[in-house]
Amino acid sequence: MENPIEKRLEEGFGTGTQLVVEEEDKNKSTSRQGKEDRVGIHTSNENEVKSVKISDHPGEMKEEQPLIKQKTKRIATLDAFRGLTIVLMILVDDAGGAYSRIDHSPWNGCTLADFVMPFFLFIVGVAIALALKKIPKVKSAIRKIILRTLKLLFWGIILQGGYSHAPDDLSYGVDMKQIRWCGILQRIALVYFVVAIIETLTTKLRPTVLNPGYFSIFTAYKWQWFGGFVAFVIYMVTAFALYVPDWTFVLHQKHGAEKYTVKCGMRGHFGPACNAVGYVDRQVWGINHLYSQPVWSRLKACTFSSPDSGPLRKDAPSWCRAPFEPEGLLSTISAILSGTIGIHYGHVLIHVKEHAERLKHWVSMGLVLLIVAVILHFTDAIPINKQLYSFSYVCFTAGAAGIVFSGFYILIDVWGLRTPFLFLEWIGMNAMLVFVMAAQGIFAAFINGWYYKNPDNNLVNWIQQHVFIDVWKSERVGTLLYVIFAEITFWGVVAGILHKLGIYWKL
Repeated sequence: MENPIEKRLEEGFGTGTQLVVEEEDKNKSTSRQGKEDRVGIHTSNENEVKSVKISDHPGEMKEEQPLIKQKTKRIATLDAFRGLTIVLMILVDDAGGAYSRIDHSPWNGCTLADFVMPFFLFIVGVAIALALKKIPKVKSAIRKIILRTLKLLFWGIILQGGYSHAPDDLSYGVDMKQIRWCGILQRIALVYFVVAIIETLTTKLRPTVLNPGYFSIFTAYKWQWFGGFVAFVIYMVTAFALYVPDWTFVLHQKHGAEKYTVKCGMRGHFGPACNAVGYVDRQVWGINHLYSQPVWSRLKACTFSSPDSGPLRKDAPSWCRAPFEPEGLLSTISAILSGTIGIHYGHVLIHVKEHAERLKHWVSMGLVLLIVAVILHFTDAIPINKQLYSFSYVCFTAGAAGIVFSGFYILIDVWGLRTPFLFLEWIGMNAMLVFVMAAQGIFAAFINGWYYKNPDNNLVNWIQQHVFIDVWKSERVGTLLYVIFAEITFWGVVAGILHKLGIYWKL
């Protein structure tokens, strides 16, 4: 007879208690009348649970072999998916310059790079559901959520606010008049805070057992969906109803400062110049605190080199030179939906025990989201746009995340094919470390600091040039191989070693 305790541990939901009574559901309990039951009794050995067989005959008990008390097993898919997202970030950041097709879309559309941010937020949502599955003390949980949010904001401003110039520039420091307040970690922090706070404050409203039916899990967590709906309404109303007036900006160049004016005077516009997302950020943060190198400069209207980067056309519109914040305030409000969809996948993981039922929930929702996104985009109702974090973009990327997550779950947790994905698991377990050291170039900057005569004459540049580019006689191929082997593979090995040593960087 299969041990039910071990079965639950294999699915990643061990009880972890000292006295465990495993009961079958009501349909199976009637067939067990008159048969033996099993009770796990904690012994003096902290790591041991004795299995005791209770016989049908009164007064007769038979002791069987001890069972080892196991810790709750991690769902390997979570770590592998998180690791995949980090790998994609490294790939598109460092090889996107050589292969513009995988770099961020200049405006409408979706490329490989545009999946990174929503994939991050999706897996954050899944992790929140599992981490806050049980909350013994609400106030303590809220304090931890606030502390983690502040840590993410701090690291985000340090790494992307302008203080760090890694990896190429060895200097540090930022002019507070031009510091960038928004960024990747800042967006993750705010989405995490909102989704986690709703999950925590509604802990007493959670059901312990779901009612039958596909939609019962939606109604059981209606407050999470209500929070996502509020974010959706705020974004949509603002995007369509907010009036965007003409605006100006000053561009500081070597020969002096030059003032430009962008003509708008409209509402409900989803183009680069006059959208509500940019207007909100200019009013809230100030134009000097926005990202100074937006991807829209690669549009055909701005450069003949499109979709690659290149010199601006002489007849380029003034907004081609303007700053724009891709992780701004209004777009981050829309990004809350990505976290909300992610936490739904986590709720399914908690409440639905059968693999097939989990996959039915996940895949069906992923397909619906993809269909909605495609309809909105190709009817020109709401274009898929990462810079604006449009609703169609939310649906498209969240649907893709759900399908990829389901595929990983089948391969890793159902079929048990973990070995090919171990390096992704290792990176996912130390995601913050690899993000800071590799994706943000801090480790490369450290190596570059040890140069010979000239700062460009360093080990990183030498390896990239002589080991990869010169060997393959191609800068594009050499750059791609350098990223794959000298960055992704290297950090996969490092993360694996740290995992074996039990070393993790957690906020």
